[in-house]
Amino acid sequence: MRKAAFRRRKLSLTSLIDVIFLLLLFFMLSSTFSQFSEVDLATAGQGHAPASDTRPIFVQLREDSLRVNSREVPPDGLAEALAPLIDGEARALVSTGAEVTAQRLTDLLLALRGIPGLSVQVLVPS
Repeated sequence: MRKAAFRRRKLSLTSLIDVIFLLLLFFMLSSTFSQFSEVDLATAGQGHAPASDTRPIFVQLREDSLRVNSREVPPDGLAEALAPLIDGEARALVSTGAEVTAQRLTDLLLALRGIPGLSVQVLVPS
């Protein structure tokens, strides 16, 4: 008669499945799927630029255009446009418009970082 008193109840997995689904949904919605990249930025000290016989390359970044020395360049043709201008070591000065997003500037800096012999400075309006 004691066996009848200790009758085991079935364990319901419905609540466990609900909790796992909610956790999965939470982690999927709270994570980001965008790619992050790191760009090294160095600040220049005040003073005069070092004397150099090479002229800097001016890169103008706007919301819908990219110019190298006042010549319109497609974003995927940046390396080809800069190749004839780089002779050994070169310096690029990047000027941005007020409407340029940080992501667009980061994409440009990553593209410029991949070009050998090029140092980059971002001009900030004062």
